[in-house]
Amino acid sequence: MSFSIDRLCPVTVQDMLARAAALAPDVEALVAPDGRITFSALAELVAKTRAALAAAGIRKGDHIGLCLGNGIAFETLFLALGTLGAVTVPVNTRLKADEIAYALRQSRVTRLFTADRLLNADFIATLRQIMPGIDTTLPSPKLPDLTAIIVLGDNVPAGCGSYDDFMSGSPADPGPQARPDDTLLIQYTSGTTAYPKGVMLSHRNMLGNGFVSGQRIGLRTGDRFHSSRPFFHVAGTTLSIMACLQNIATLVTMTRFEPTEALDLLQAERCSHFSGNDTMALMLLNHPERSRYRLHLRGGWIAGSQSVLRRMAAEIGAREVVSGYGLSEASPNIAQSCWWEPEEVRTSGRMRPQPGLEVTVNDPSSGVVRAPGETGEIRVRGWSVMKGYFDMPEKTAEVLSADGWLATGDLGRMGPDGRLEFVGRLKNIVRVGGENVSPEEVEDRLHLHPAIKQAQVVGVPDERLVEVCAAFVVLNEGTSATPQDVIDWSREKMAGYKVPRHVWIVKGFEDIGMTASSKIQKTKLAEHALALLEQESAA
Repeated sequence: MSFSIDRLCPVTVQDMLARAAALAPDVEALVAPDGRITFSALAELVAKTRAALAAAGIRKGDHIGLCLGNGIAFETLFLALGTLGAVTVPVNTRLKADEIAYALRQSRVTRLFTADRLLNADFIATLRQIMPGIDTTLPSPKLPDLTAIIVLGDNVPAGCGSYDDFMSGSPADPGPQARPDDTLLIQYTSGTTAYPKGVMLSHRNMLGNGFVSGQRIGLRTGDRFHSSRPFFHVAGTTLSIMACLQNIATLVTMTRFEPTEALDLLQAERCSHFSGNDTMALMLLNHPERSRYRLHLRGGWIAGSQSVLRRMAAEIGAREVVSGYGLSEASPNIAQSCWWEPEEVRTSGRMRPQPGLEVTVNDPSSGVVRAPGETGEIRVRGWSVMKGYFDMPEKTAEVLSADGWLATGDLGRMGPDGRLEFVGRLKNIVRVGGENVSPEEVEDRLHLHPAIKQAQVVGVPDERLVEVCAAFVVLNEGTSATPQDVIDWSREKMAGYKVPRHVWIVKGFEDIGMTASSKIQKTKLAEHALALLEQESAA
């Protein structure tokens, strides 16, 4: 009998939510900055929100943007849109105006739900840069598909509507309409090009991955899972929201990860599990007052190194902590270790492929499957693989074969025991504090600087963020700019995690990273950057 994820768990949002509300109605579903809510109350609020969405003219298949922080509002809208069969396009709240405009335009978002501000970000001011029509009427020429903006907060421009008005009244609920293969989410990922691609993930993709991942983390009904992974990433939607709903656990979240606040929450909410990347885990482990906290952790999952996982087990008590490997195109986890495995296995970086997925390690050029223990490109096929990139058939064909195999662009080894080990990136990606950054995207933005003739970006190690961007810059003749000038300009033009932390002004690349055919070699540039950083630290 062939494997079917449908036999293991619900594969539509409405079935998942109904199951959780029926089995544990009074268990808290979410504890967030904007309140706390039980599974039964969440199901009721989702139905009310679905009715409001339908009354506003939102239909199955519509693309709806969410520019909100972690909280009840985001989760409710996301689930309500999903049950209606609409598609959520989460907007990274750290992006700048042009970056937001690209995502909204490329995905053809028709309506946007946005906070008026979040932390230090004024989203109304950002939107005004993109479309001045928010003060009069929509749509605006730059975003002709976007016909309405609903604002959560007090600053509601004349051309927008308020969320309170949107939710007022008692329209009829049309009921759930989603099917397992319907697109639930369009997730933008940097990939290897200058322009992010919208990964289309279905209900089955995300709900199956959330269920299996939660099982391997060890989530049980009533467990309390701390995750400040932003809801605009699949680590927030699939591996936080869906994992908890599918396994009927309480999700405890934050607007932004801050270690003291995280420790306070972990203690006060008696959290049993923690989710984070290397940077988050190290901030907890190295917190100067950690010893005064009484934590109740049993496990969790860390996207990080073996040493960090072992420290989490030994020093914070998360003895069942697991590791995972994945990417947005696989919704996301392809392989995980399991809470019931011995610690030396769970923290070794050798992970079991998710059940029902075919995973191979192939020669990147020939496609021939490599023998156990040999390094090659990780490829995967099965229920977790994306439907494709939205409106980018050529880019989809580059990574997704006609028979369903996804070429991840990542290097790995398959052991004789069938466990997968992630080795590194075949793709040119910089991993900044949990965010994927395409060097080409940063270079493309730097080339807009009036003084910059050419820029090359590589990743370099960072104590807090694990890795950051560093840029080598060639200036136009007759212009001048200092490294700090470039950094300051970058902070105005791109999301903070993309900004180069180190900039060097160079005359050219001939001596530090150019082949005989005039091709710039990123590996040599990265080696040169490390040497420069060592010189600077020794000075």
